[in-house]
Amino acid sequence: MAVLYVVATPIGNLQDFSPRAVEIMKNAGLIIAEDTRVTMKLCQVFGFHAPLVSCHRHNEGSKAGMLAAKILAEDLTAVLVTDAGTPCISDPGNEVVRECTALNISVMPIPGCCAGIAALSVSGFDAREFAFYGFLPREKKDLREKLLEIVRGVPVAVLHESPFRIIELTEAIAETIPEAGMTVCCDLTKLHEKTIRGMPAEVLAKLKANEKTEKGEYCVVLDLHGVRFPENEKQETEPSMEAKLIEEMKQGKTLWEAQEVLIAKGEKKNAVKQAAIFLKKMFGEE
Repeated sequence: MAVLYVVATPIGNLQDFSPRAVEIMKNAGLIIAEDTRVTMKLCQVFGFHAPLVSCHRHNEGSKAGMLAAKILAEDLTAVLVTDAGTPCISDPGNEVVRECTALNISVMPIPGCCAGIAALSVSGFDAREFAFYGFLPREKKDLREKLLEIVRGVPVAVLHESPFRIIELTEAIAETIPEAGMTVCCDLTKLHEKTIRGMPAEVLAKLKANEKTEKGEYCVVLDLHGVRFPENEKQETEPSMEAKLIEEMKQGKTLWEAQEVLIAKGEKKNAVKQAAIFLKKMFGEE
């Protein structure tokens, strides 16, 4: 019977690989991997011999349907894995799962390691309610807006960050929500695993003092219980894109000129164009 197993793989320590996951991968007829070079190392250690095919974020859209069709046509036992941890959690794989379910192929999870959940479990925070956000925006303005959105929405948030941006992220958190509690985990389950706890300013100081901060992968857990939403943020209302266009037009610009000005100021092109279309309809223009 055609089946797709979504298998969690170790995030560092190979002893965390469950016996069930090992057995399923040994008997698989196809392994769908985020990066075949990474998964090949796992295959060599555990003796997996199934053919490997790559399916990552940049090619999943074009390959998912083909892979699902292959699994069904050849009645395969297929395995979906990413480089580490649980597939589809801030990693590719969801399109393969969707295409398989559309063809009525049985899709079964083989649970195991997940860096975000591992970090949450050692945070010490009340995690009866939490949300996973993965990687946050890189631009400072977008990052600040996202952090404020998180404060509005959840008591505990789990984030991912690269070693090259962890200090920038922590600086943004210290500036935007300084009252938050933080637990920052690096290289979970690996030899040099490290966990830092404290207020954002304290965590930032420890990260800056560590010469090896730019090594490893990071999971960040934010405790937002009792964090007050900044009063000045409550009072500030971002003008709509339509209002921004009208403001420029009040200064004697045409609608087209107003669009060009806003785009030059850094507004998103598609958002500006959609707002202009709305204004044309409102003014009865074709």
